Amino acid sequence: MTLSTDIAIVGAGVIGMAIAERLTAEGREVLLIDPNPPGSGASYGNAGTIADYAVQPVGTPDVLKNLPSLLFDRDSPLAIRQAALPSLVPWLLRFARQSLPSAAQRNARAIAGLLSDAGSLWADLAERIGAAELIQHRGCLYIYEKKSDFDAAARDMDFRKSLGIAVERLGPAELQGLEPNLKPVLGGAAYFPKAMFLSDPVRMMAALNAAHRAQHLMHRVETIHRDGGDVILRGYGLDLRAKTAIIATGAHSRHLARQLGDRIPLDTERGYHVEWDMPEPLLSRPCCPTTRGFYLCPMEGRLRVAGTVELGGLHLPPSPHRVAKLIEGARAMFPHLGEPSRSWMGFRPSLPDSLPVISASSHGNDVIYAFGHGHIGLTLAPVTAALVTDLVFRRPPRRDLSATRVGRF
Repeated sequence: MTLSTDIAIVGAGVIGMAIAERLTAEGREVLLIDPNPPGSGASYGNAGTIADYAVQPVGTPDVLKNLPSLLFDRDSPLAIRQAALPSLVPWLLRFARQSLPSAAQRNARAIAGLLSDAGSLWADLAERIGAAELIQHRGCLYIYEKKSDFDAAARDMDFRKSLGIAVERLGPAELQGLEPNLKPVLGGAAYFPKAMFLSDPVRMMAALNAAHRAQHLMHRVETIHRDGGDVILRGYGLDLRAKTAIIATGAHSRHLARQLGDRIPLDTERGYHVEWDMPEPLLSRPCCPTTRGFYLCPMEGRLRVAGTVELGGLHLPPSPHRVAKLIEGARAMFPHLGEPSRSWMGFRPSLPDSLPVISASSHGNDVIYAFGHGHIGLTLAPVTAALVTDLVFRRPPRRDLSATRVGRF
């Protein structure tokens, strides 16, 4: 039997659910389609930060300069699975071009524009869904273990300030005063006082899922095409006709966009986390030891250590080495940590310029894209929801979307 709906959202992660919450609040009929439980995947496994400060793209001149050693050093925070290299070459060439100075600065300014009111939109969303207590307003720290790294970061912090980011530089004693349980460092820290974090992403996803008024179909969309003014979505056990389709299925979005005539250079960063159960947190706020490429995240009943970038596609098994490096790095900051309670791997949808696609498809407004958010998907969920809602209602978007348009590729 063919089902029909006004709006079909493919993907029930934080992006898809935030869009559903916004659209149903404005009176639209919405179906969410995802074979997995709502809020699982990267929406569950992230560092929990609402990162207003995360304006720098992954690709920068410094990363480009060190790219060969970074990619082929298996201990690097940015690494590549050798088996995936042939398929990644086109993406890596685009990434290298986007890491050149002018492109990296342009991308940073565009990211900053998207992030500018992410904090206030998250606070509003959490209030609407009855989960304001899960938003913690205690900022975030970048930690520099060496004084040379701390000094070298001054230019980056000045650039962030030029984009409107609030940041304070702290010496070792000031850092120790904020986070006394951390192993002392010789460098210092950058403190981002306006950043927020979720004390429990799992509970926030559950609250968001309970708040939207969309039905969830547990199916995988395998094919999508236009027919007679409608969008047809099909998969095993699924035959759906929608007036509008929104593609928000993260790292799995590329093949659906291609069926609609849009070739988008989306690939996958595999992120990891390791957790230690503990009754009291060791930290007051997320802390990122910058050279190690992960976050130490205080969460309800546990410490989560999340991060690193592994380019390896969707099909290779998790890397025990990446998990071991997270454990090693966490113990470098907290020497008395015991064995971890659990580990996890998930997929970040990654584009070479570190900007998402938030755009009508190239062939019409009946399909809208909302994917490719990389490291800032959690942060940008309510921003994306507001922008997609503007596109659905054919209202002038509240942002200039030229940097996120599908045609930029």
